Amino acid sequence: MSKFNVNLHEVIFSLSDALDLVGVDQIYHGKRVAYIAAECGIALNWDIKLLDDLFFAAVLHDCGVSNTAIHTRLTNFEGKNVGNHCDKGADLLQKRSLLASLSEYVLYHHTPWTELLNLDLSEAVKFGANCIYMADRVDILVLNSLQTEPNILASKEQIRRKIKAKAGRWFQYELVDIFLKISASEAFWLSMEQVQHSGYVHSWMQHNSTREIDFQDLKDIILIFSHIVDAKSNYTAQYSEGVATLSRYLGELFQLSEHQCDKLELTGLLHDLGMLRVPDKILAKPDKLTQAEYFIVQRHSFDSYEILKNITGFEDIARWAAQHHERVDGSGYPYHYNDQQLSIEARIIAVAVVFQALIQKRPYRDKLSPQDMMLELKQQAEAGKLDKGVVLMLEKHFTGCLQAAQLLGGIIQ
Repeated sequence: MSKFNVNLHEVIFSLSDALDLVGVDQIYHGKRVAYIAAECGIALNWDIKLLDDLFFAAVLHDCGVSNTAIHTRLTNFEGKNVGNHCDKGADLLQKRSLLASLSEYVLYHHTPWTELLNLDLSEAVKFGANCIYMADRVDILVLNSLQTEPNILASKEQIRRKIKAKAGRWFQYELVDIFLKISASEAFWLSMEQVQHSGYVHSWMQHNSTREIDFQDLKDIILIFSHIVDAKSNYTAQYSEGVATLSRYLGELFQLSEHQCDKLELTGLLHDLGMLRVPDKILAKPDKLTQAEYFIVQRHSFDSYEILKNITGFEDIARWAAQHHERVDGSGYPYHYNDQQLSIEARIIAVAVVFQALIQKRPYRDKLSPQDMMLELKQQAEAGKLDKGVVLMLEKHFTGCLQAAQLLGGIIQ
């Protein structure tokens, strides 16, 4: 496996855009929580390692949330571990060696201070998790107030009073005191509106320089986000992993380099990040989508690109992900590229996406038989939609491709 030159902080911060999409309209919630928590940590003179962990964990604190219904319930100020999202998020992080140390922050980020006191946890985790909890509730109060009053300053005193009222029970006294101190200024609240461009975010990303990361370690992190995408619907379990494995297998059949195949696999895992913005009811709809609903779905590949383009070293991955619904006759979306503009990697991803969808049940149809799957792919190739060469390669190695898409292992050459 190859290595990637990436800035891990940049990767996490950029991919966290996908988590923000789950709220549909509540963009940048995770980043605002990270900003609030970091401002408190800075004011308390926490060391740089603890601040880094705090910011990392705060950005990822809702990684256990995939669907909009759960996210909506979290906007209730009294809401806690809705949908077991704390446990799910902690489990995702615990499985990734580079992020396992953050799992306890996420696991306890809705646990009141009075309960944290009795748990066998390090002081850093207790304070960090409670700081994220407080920051999360501050932002929820902000989001709720903006529904009726668009000026964030109009609600700041009411929000400060609500947080103060929870001191000693939900939140540790010192954390509340420092929040009340730093939130007294208008600048604190106004900065929340531009949090993704804040000076701390820039310095945090620059603090972790670009370095070589093994493909497997990078894939481990990316699997967090593909899992979130696939968990959004009951019909898409392991969908992204299937696309990734099949794309890699096809890339190897076309004798692409190991590094290109690694990038193909990562693209497969990340190509549908933008689907997190699509409301659950549209994904679960058993009938044909309306034109308005289809327009909503159509933007997902562009949203995936908007997330991935900000990661240095992911230029090809971002481009191929953006093009996974393009067609060789120019009839796809969102760019209407044709065969002259689509690389072999983009064509492979497009075929893998269609194939993977055909082998899985959907709310509007059952999964297709192997014969019907191949017939559908060949018809799309003959119609000028999918690349004929890729479809022919898939047909020639059909059993191996089917095993790759179904994550069965032992792929037959």
